[in-house]
Amino acid sequence: MQASAPAYCGIDFGTSNSTVAVMRGNEIALAPVEGGESVIPSAVFFSFSQGPLFGREAVRHYTDGEPGRLMRSLKSILGQSLFHEKTRLQKQFLALSDVLGLFLGQLKRKAEAATGGECASVVLGRPVQFIEGDEAADRQAQDDLEQAARKLGFRDVSFQFEPIAAAQDYERSVSREELVLIVDIGGGTADFSIVRVGPDRALAADRSGDILANRGIRVGGTDFDRMISMRYAMPHFGSEIVYGEKNLRLPQALFVDLSTWSRINFLYSKETAELMRILRREVGVLPELERLQRVLERHDGHRLIEAVERAKIDLTDHARTTIDLSDFGESLGIDVDRKGVAAAVKPGVERIAETITQTLADAGVKAERIDTVFLTGGSSLMPAVQARVSKLLQRKDLAAGDMFRAVGKGLGIEAQRRYG
Repeated sequence: MQASAPAYCGIDFGTSNSTVAVMRGNEIALAPVEGGESVIPSAVFFSFSQGPLFGREAVRHYTDGEPGRLMRSLKSILGQSLFHEKTRLQKQFLALSDVLGLFLGQLKRKAEAATGGECASVVLGRPVQFIEGDEAADRQAQDDLEQAARKLGFRDVSFQFEPIAAAQDYERSVSREELVLIVDIGGGTADFSIVRVGPDRALAADRSGDILANRGIRVGGTDFDRMISMRYAMPHFGSEIVYGEKNLRLPQALFVDLSTWSRINFLYSKETAELMRILRREVGVLPELERLQRVLERHDGHRLIEAVERAKIDLTDHARTTIDLSDFGESLGIDVDRKGVAAAVKPGVERIAETITQTLADAGVKAERIDTVFLTGGSSLMPAVQARVSKLLQRKDLAAGDMFRAVGKGLGIEAQRRYG
């Protein structure tokens, strides 16, 4: 018996998490991408003994201290020269574009395993803006992702805006026509769309007239992690040290990179080691600087930012929590609460509010005309984000979809429409 070959799939390759949608039976469904899970962390771990590992397995091997290198937030560097730079993995050098290709290839294999045939056509999700305020770089980011997909054997490659995909998933649940504001805040970007949805509109082949406005900014969960880290964690690693007659501060770029998921691996270099040697000579032996030295020597940067991320997530359900940094020397825990974290991430949250206002203006729509505010993307769960959106729109009835799966499901619907 010949296996049925799926002609298409939808892939939501996210900064933090990814999903794959395929046709199973008579409906679009998310494929299992790691064990029985339909969501996989966008992580690759290069084990020096086993080769590349993906998702939760990648994070687990890194956390267990196995020798290797963890790569995360690869989507954040699409369209940048950094994407084509090589990083050292033992005795070999590998371009980050190749690392992204390995992860995307894993998603393709999972799509094909779920359906028993080749996935030849794909709709890939993309933010409204990969790179804010630079059209050429934004085009390059999409070209980079398309090239990676074609290199893996996808013959038909097309794109859909992630908030539009989320709208298509939400549309399956409505019984009447609605005007919906989609707020999609993921790991690396925040996207906003105002869309007409409804049972009858869902049948139309051309939906361009239903999209009243869309905007995107480069603000997401990894930015919130960086802001929280810089405010609470980095002072314990030397960011506020002042030294010398001129009251110099240590190079702040060092701490920004250590708080930025996609840049951590580049600190494990000879240049950084030399910088640390000079700083220790100039500043002297201080606990904060010694703590920083250990993080860099042990390649513990991702473990450090993971501690910050865990605290951020804990605050979704709790008013207070602790950033547990006890792995980095003596027992160290930093108490944080929602109010303090809201202050730390305020610049990013305010940009989200400003962009929502601009999106409403683009559509010529007042906030009270919006029937539904639909939140998706893991970072939309943050209390600071939800409180600001509620205050801006003067409403508490924010609709929440499947935070990590709505975009992937919508991309599957779009793939069926284009290739089915």
